[in-house]
Amino acid sequence: MKEKVIIFSAPSGSGKSTIINHLLALHPEFEFSISATTRAPRGQERDGVEYYFKSEAQFDALIADDAFVEYEQVYSGTRYGTLKSELRRIWDKGHVILFDVDVKGGWNLKQYFGDKALSIFVKAPSMEVLRQRLTARGTDSPEAVQERLSKARAEMDFAEGKFDCTLINDRLEDTLVEAERIVSEYLERK
Repeated sequence: MKEKVIIFSAPSGSGKSTIINHLLALHPEFEFSISATTRAPRGQERDGVEYYFKSEAQFDALIADDAFVEYEQVYSGTRYGTLKSELRRIWDKGHVILFDVDVKGGWNLKQYFGDKALSIFVKAPSMEVLRQRLTARGTDSPEAVQERLSKARAEMDFAEGKFDCTLINDRLEDTLVEAERIVSEYLERK
């Protein structure tokens, strides 16, 4: 299989991780790209599994070594990036890379990979639904939820016209079927 890339981007709480996990369960040839981050682990997260957790100094050293395909400061004081070594690790197994990245990171990856990549923007049907989802997760303070909502507005504006397709995650079952259809069409392309 050619080196293929599927990029999922969305505001926090839109459901992209649920969609990605569904696709990973259906496609053993897919593998999730693990991002590097400067944020601290949450809950049961483990280094090298959910993220590569890096200190600010380690992240700066990776930038200086040109180790990233892309990186962004997503929230104040928190950076995320895609390591070139991660791409090679997955492609060396003959797998398709799935990305779960912020909107600017998704755009940067699409620019980097061009037609080799399929970029999908996922969004909630409304800001109110997004607020309800973020609050229901129970992982963020009310202030953090508000920050995520503010960022979501900016991300939706930025994403307009920049992705290959947009999935509106209103009814999860329908969204999963549509995601499967879009991904299958992409995989069938030469």
